[in-house]
Amino acid sequence: MTDGAFDPAHTFVHLGLGAAATPLPDFAWSPEYLDAYAARFAADGDEGRLVCVSPQASTWDTWERHPAGDEVVVLLSGRIDVIQESEGRQRVVELRAGEAMVNPRNVWHTTRVHEPGQALFITPGAGTEHRPLA
Repeated sequence: MTDGAFDPAHTFVHLGLGAAATPLPDFAWSPEYLDAYAARFAADGDEGRLVCVSPQASTWDTWERHPAGDEVVVLLSGRIDVIQESEGRQRVVELRAGEAMVNPRNVWHTTRVHEPGQALFITPGAGTEHRPLA
């Protein structure tokens, strides 16, 4: 448990059933940590959400999609394009600092970074898939 203020770029938060908010001060993007995270919050199912602030330093080299639900993206600083791919067509959403968007459930998406910055993500993590850029 984290008491008091924390930096959301270093302490992520899991939102779960019953309006629970669990700070995750040691979050890591390693396969081992992600497996343990999924097991710890499995009871939340598709309703669980991961809240994090992540640097958007460079254009992504993968696509991702979230079968468990919609993802909210709030660009805090910088300038990026979010490219969504659905039914073989691509759509570009331009984001500037202070703007937000939603990646719908099951829609593949990636980013193109024009000006590095940070983004806040509220992500339904269960079942998230990745694939390389083609």
